[in-house]
Amino acid sequence: MKLLRIGSVGAERPALLDASGTLRDLSGLVPDIDGDLLADAAAMDRLRVAAEGGALPELPGGGEGEAESLRVGPPLGRIGKIVCIGLNYHDHARETGAAVPAEPIVFMKAPDTVVGPHDTVLIPRGSEKTDWEVELAVVIGRTARYLGSHEEALASVAGYAVANDVSERAFQIERGGQWDKGKNCETFNPLGPWLVTADEVPDPQALDLRLWVNGELRQDGTSAEQIFPVAEVVRYLSQFMTLYPGDVINTGTPAGVAMGMAEPKPYLRDGDVVEVEIEGLGRQRQLLKSA
Repeated sequence: MKLLRIGSVGAERPALLDASGTLRDLSGLVPDIDGDLLADAAAMDRLRVAAEGGALPELPGGGEGEAESLRVGPPLGRIGKIVCIGLNYHDHARETGAAVPAEPIVFMKAPDTVVGPHDTVLIPRGSEKTDWEVELAVVIGRTARYLGSHEEALASVAGYAVANDVSERAFQIERGGQWDKGKNCETFNPLGPWLVTADEVPDPQALDLRLWVNGELRQDGTSAEQIFPVAEVVRYLSQFMTLYPGDVINTGTPAGVAMGMAEPKPYLRDGDVVEVEIEGLGRQRQLLKSA
């Protein structure tokens, strides 16, 4: 299933995108798309039956060819935590001159950095090095602690989504302390458009990831380049923290970020447009504006 949330900020309603491209209203069945829903196998089965039965009402304005007029919010409400993996692609490590890490590099993003996939992204005041990062986001659907195998790890995954892990490199690297200062600025985690359930993604290590800036292709990678694959990332994290339904893991970015390019590096500026896409998971578009 392709689950999403439609409506103005703070008033999104749950929806489903059917095979014809029509938005279907889920608000008569569930209050929201969140961790509680993802952890409820019976409720998820009811959604599947309703979707397959063709009885779900069409969302007003959500017919085929009309849906673009509706705001798409983040596909997940009430996110618990966002755990991020740094330097998790072989080609990205090479372009930045970094050594391949022996264990996953872990940092956190606050849930309030999340915005919809087409919402405006704000360049922070004082920023000179705002950067882009297309990432495969993993959404947890089952409580995971001390997992013992990759099979258990993948069984804990409810689905996948597109994320743009927007980063301010000077804040992240040049200002001392941890990476968090460059990762937690307002609007720095566009998510969506859809939460695609795990049954529609048979191999998370076989997805193409692309990102364009002002129409120019900047990132063109594959999740097969991940140093630590999705199953290992989930298993590994569960040794250090409990993962709960509704938690999100950003699993790293492939080569092609501004930081890895020759001088003058083309960091993002007011008026730039970033488009982000992962095979089967949908496409984002953000306009950059100064905060």
